Amino acid sequence: MRLDGALFAAAQAGNPAALERMLRDLQPDIRRYARRQCHRSSSVEDVVQEALIVLYRRVGAVRDPLALAGWVLRVVTRLCMLPVLGLMRGAESLSERDEAAHFAAMPADELRHDLVSALESLPAPYREIVLLRDMEQLTIGEAAERLGITREATKSRLHRARALLREYLQADGAKELKR
Repeated sequence: MRLDGALFAAAQAGNPAALERMLRDLQPDIRRYARRQCHRSSSVEDVVQEALIVLYRRVGAVRDPLALAGWVLRVVTRLCMLPVLGLMRGAESLSERDEAAHFAAMPADELRHDLVSALESLPAPYREIVLLRDMEQLTIGEAAERLGITREATKSRLHRARALLREYLQADGAKELKR
């Protein structure tokens, strides 16, 4: 992927003609990456279009024109993985429905006690993010600001906290079933 440095700089500066030309020049390379990365040929054109949209929106985030090829390749690879991630999320939602049915059958006082115990078992940073997000219903951005961490770190911490809660509650449910 060869890119003229002046064209790249003009596109980053917001020159619409330069941005359009850069996208047009990069389209064959993006298509080649997509054909190589995507396992289903039917999704190649969709991935190319999405990658061009991402590049259009985020060209200002790329600091060096030499790093652009690697960045575009990562974008294309992630876009090719979206159908697989969708299937994985579908499988997760099925298991969540089973868990929800199990917890719905529990008496409310018992469930409340288990939830309090599960929250108390969490390390402080994980307990704090669950309380901010699920109890105070703050957005990810608001929680990140309150905690003084990035949005990405907030999402990661919340995901890990919920996974720990799920593990605790599943283990507690398994103990309950053995009684």
